[in-house]
Amino acid sequence: MTLAEQAYQQVRWDIISGALPPNQPLRLEQLKQRYGVGFSPIREALNRLQSDRLVVNVALRGFTVAPISIAEMWDAIETRCLIEGDALRRSIEKGDDAWEAHVVAAYHALMLKAKSVSTLPRPVSEADLRALEERHHAFHRALIAGCQSQWLLDFADKLYVETERYRFPNLRDSSPLPDRDIGNEHQVLMTTVLARDADTATQLLQTHYRNTGRILADLIGPLTAV
Repeated sequence: MTLAEQAYQQVRWDIISGALPPNQPLRLEQLKQRYGVGFSPIREALNRLQSDRLVVNVALRGFTVAPISIAEMWDAIETRCLIEGDALRRSIEKGDDAWEAHVVAAYHALMLKAKSVSTLPRPVSEADLRALEERHHAFHRALIAGCQSQWLLDFADKLYVETERYRFPNLRDSSPLPDRDIGNEHQVLMTTVLARDADTATQLLQTHYRNTGRILADLIGPLTAV
């Protein structure tokens, strides 16, 4: 891994996790000290993060962490529903046995980690949450991996990151929601996908994302109002 890639991954994760909060200035000297790399890798990382919409470059102020808003979150969620809805339909139509096996394996890995994390005291460590998030992403990526369109997969990855920065900081101190069984939502979604029921699977996926959006809107609303 190059120094630029290392810096990119570190800054990216700190933005997603909330360690670098929205609107925080990103001073090159401070980032150099924080991540132990030179100015050139830091600049390259920030330029990449700007293209990812996680960083903005403001005239006369330099780089800052991109702001968050309820409107921006819903825009990302609804676009994700469109992109992943189409990708899921294509996967159900075109996916082979290997794709099905990949979906099942990713689901099983996610459930094992989710069960482990559910027994831990709050707040959950960042390492455990990061491991859970990686498996969560892997499951949702597996669902659409059979679409045979790299463009759709690339757009889906970018949108996942955009919504993850709203979701992840709220996971650390949160207890399981009494009126929502996310594990069951994932199981029903997987079962419906394997049954090749494209209409129902797409509806389940989009409802899953929108339900998460409504919960997050309630949680982050007061934060974006100040």
